[in-house]
Order: sequence, then C-alpha cells, then structure tokens
Amino acid sequence: MQKLEQLYEGKAKKVYATGDPNLVIVDYKDDATAFNGAKKGTIAGKGVINNQMSNRLMAKLEKAGIPTHFVQELSERETVVKKVSIVPLEVIIRNISAGSFAKRYGVEEGIVFDAPTIEFSYKCDELDDPLLNTYHALALKLATPEEIETIKKYAFAVNNFLKDFWSSCGVTLVDFKLEFGRLADGTIVLADEISPDTCRLWDSKTREKLDKDRFRRDLGGVEDAYAEVMRRMTEAL
Repeated sequence: MQKLEQLYEGKAKKVYATGDPNLVIVDYKDDATAFNGAKKGTIAGKGVINNQMSNRLMAKLEKAGIPTHFVQELSERETVVKKVSIVPLEVIIRNISAGSFAKRYGVEEGIVFDAPTIEFSYKCDELDDPLLNTYHALALKLATPEEIETIKKYAFAVNNFLKDFWSSCGVTLVDFKLEFGRLADGTIVLADEISPDTCRLWDSKTREKLDKDRFRRDLGGVEDAYAEVMRRMTEAL
C-alpha cells in the first residue's frame, strides 16, 4: 500500500494518507516523552516494539470480540489502520495503585484494588489532559451517552483480556491508557496502541518495572525492559 502525504505527527507516531480514504498508515517513532511533553528523549527500538506488540494484541482482541482499528502490519514500524476520528477522552483503567493515582490520593504504590477503576481525562495537551467525569464529557460534547457506555464496556473487556494474557507472561498489568475512535459510520473502535508506553507492567515476582516508568523516573534499562516485555509476549503467543 502506497504511503502518501503526512496527515499528522504526534509524540510517538506519524500518520500518512493512502489511496484508500478509509485507511491510513501509522509509522511508529523512537521518540519518548513524559509529563505531557515536558520530558523528551529517545528509546532505541521502541517504535518497532510498540508497533508489533500493539498489532499482535489488537489482533487477539479482535478475536475476543473487541473491534479495533488494526488492519495489516506493513513493516517493523508501519501498520495500516482504519481511519478514525479520535474521541477526545483518554481512558485509564487501574488495577493497582501507582503513578498519578498514588500521588493524587496520597497512597502508596502497589495496593491491589478489589475491582478495577476507570478514569477519563480530556485529551488536550494545552490543558495537561485534566481528569473529568461522565457529566463533564457530556457537557463538553466529547461523546454521547451511548458512546461513553460502549467505551466503558470495551475498556473493562480489554482489561480482563490483558490481565490474563500478561499474567501468563509473568507480568502484572498495573494500569493502562486506551483511546477510542469513530469510524466513518460512527462505530466506536479501539485505536492508538497497547505497549509499554501506555501500560504499567511489573514483573509478577520481583515487581520490577518493565514499562515507560523507567524513562519517566530515570531508572535506566529502558530499552532492556521493553525488549523483555516483547520477548515474553512473543513466547506466550
């Protein structure tokens, strides 16, 4: 499939038009950012891992009945996806206290919740992605009530699937961020990516961090952590 003009460039990906108005090509970069772009760097090989990991997990989710934007992997870094209009809600599912949740509520990291929690944030870099609730989302017309219920249903279903999958890899899924998009006919599908950039992943035995927190917190070994997660996923598949 031919790559045409660049439509968009974000923190971690570039998006290109194709000859089909309903399909685009996503090109994953090695650029890394944290704290809404305040911290910037590079994680060698990250684009390859995030691309391939996202594609394999989304293919599994499709088989589990969760619609996604994934179409076809073109190369190590490039994938054809369905063109969507992103719903400006970042969806965060949390199974264990960590990161901003622990800081916001003054609790230690590592508390296992009785049930997963869900948070929404307004996808807006200029406002630092503020948290909002369903009523705020409706007031701002970010989504309809039906879309929000669909997103919540899919998000919890993704969590159930990923928790079990990562557990089989000796990895604990602490929390993760999802984004959803609308197809041309309005259908809601899972979009963006599923990777160590968007998931907190801890080794189940040692609780060693195997995700982007190693970059955020200057822990070192970032490339090795991403590669280890990829290795475990590949063996499990």
